[in-house]
Order: sequence, then C-alpha cells, then structure tokens
Amino acid sequence: MFPPSLEHHIAPYISDLVKWLLQKLTPFFDAFNDTVLSILLQIEHVLITIPWWIWITLAVAICWFLTRHIGKTLLPAFLLLTVGVFGLWEVMMETMAVIIVAVLLALLGGIPMGIAMAVSDRVNAIFTPILDAMQTMPSFVYLIPALMFFGLGKVPSVLATFIYAVPPVQRLTNLGIRQVSAQVQEAALAFGATPWQLMREVRLPLAMPSILAGINQTTMMALAMVVICAMIGGGGVGEVVLVSVNRMDVGRGFEAGWAIVVMAIVIDRISQSLIKR
Repeated sequence: MFPPSLEHHIAPYISDLVKWLLQKLTPFFDAFNDTVLSILLQIEHVLITIPWWIWITLAVAICWFLTRHIGKTLLPAFLLLTVGVFGLWEVMMETMAVIIVAVLLALLGGIPMGIAMAVSDRVNAIFTPILDAMQTMPSFVYLIPALMFFGLGKVPSVLATFIYAVPPVQRLTNLGIRQVSAQVQEAALAFGATPWQLMREVRLPLAMPSILAGINQTTMMALAMVVICAMIGGGGVGEVVLVSVNRMDVGRGFEAGWAIVVMAIVIDRISQSLIKR
C-alpha cells in the first residue's frame, strides 16, 4: 500500500484555478458560448428545414460527380434512406450540425498550427509531444475542460469534439508540407518566389492530398465523439444510443448505431473520392 504520508493532491489547486478563471473570464466564456450556440442552431435549422429527398439527391449528385460509378453512387443514397426509415433523420441532422461546427473550428485552428509546425522546427518540437498526448488520452478526458467552463449542453459537446478531433489535421498538414520536394522549392525560390508565394503556390498545393486526408480523419474522429458527448447533453444520435443502453433496448440501440455507421460511411466515401480527384 502506498504510504499516506507521501500523498499530495493537486485537486484543490485545480478547483481554485477553475473558480478563478470563471470569475475573471465569465464575459469571454459567455460570449463564446452564445456565438457558438447561435451558429450551431442556425446550421441545425438549415439542415432540418431542407427536405430529406433533397439531401439524398445531393448525395447522389456529389457521389456521381466524384466517382462516375453507379454502385458507389446509389449505395450512399440507400444508406441515408435507411436512416429516415428508422425515424432518425432529424436527430442525424442535429448530430451533423455539431460535427460541422466542431470540424470547422478544428480546421481553423489545426491547419494554421500545422503550417506553423512545418515552417518552424521549434514550434514542431513544442507541439509534437502535445499532439502525442492528445491522441493517446482517453476520449472521456476531453469532457472535463468542456464541463468545467460551459456546463452541460451542445456548446461543451462542440468544444470537447474540437479538442479530440484537431490533432489529425494539424499533424497531416505539417507532414504534407514537410514532404514537399526540396528541389521543387529550390526551383521556385530560384525564380524569385517570396516565402509567402512559396507557401501559397507551391507547398500548400503539393501538400493538399495530405491536408485533405487530415480533414477526413478529423471528421471521422469528430463523429466518434457523438455517443460520448451525449453524456454531457450533446443530443442527436448519440443521445438515442445512450438512452437505449440505459434502457437495455437493443433494437433501438442497433438502429441508432446504424445511423452513426451510415454517417461515417457516407462522409468517408465522399471525402476519400475527393482526395483521389
């Protein structure tokens, strides 16, 4: 047994720090909460207002444009149709709204930081262990900072999803830029390209497949947080799964799980086809 005399807890200090931050930064947290919630509700309203058949038609059009393959075009439409048949279309749109906002925040934060990591070895050395820790940490841990500052609801769900999903796009942006051929960069510099022109017209375009792969992985990781975020009021399909588990309702749980699988398949197929093009 570990000696009690050697124990020392930091929980009181963390609690005091959180209380102090809430006291000093309440206006900032309130403004952030109101802004994110407003954007989230507007996106959710648009997604739910548009008829289901338009979404399925749009999915068919996108898949046909990207693949030119009849099977790969009709399969996503059929899968989406099954979600509506199970009566989960509206909650699926609620989940999509959370994913869209979280992924947009992840891209706004992750891509610039990935570029900074590619440009500076010092920034890369600082963020690499942080990203390692973020990707090995249990997903439930990400609920703690969201709950501390925003309580229960959809905004903390967006924040937790953002923290969980941002590492892939940041890593792959950094990797893609670093893997751009040195000869190509030297040629661009020889023709008089400035560092900004080199980044915008050479490094970023050549790194785009890697960046798009990062966006795909970030979206998949955001989707993986759906059920977990239901524990803090995220709503959507995750809430149906959580309620089904609590009630031991295997059938309804299967339907909700199927809806999550369908979302993952459709999003992944479309994004993968976009990467290939």
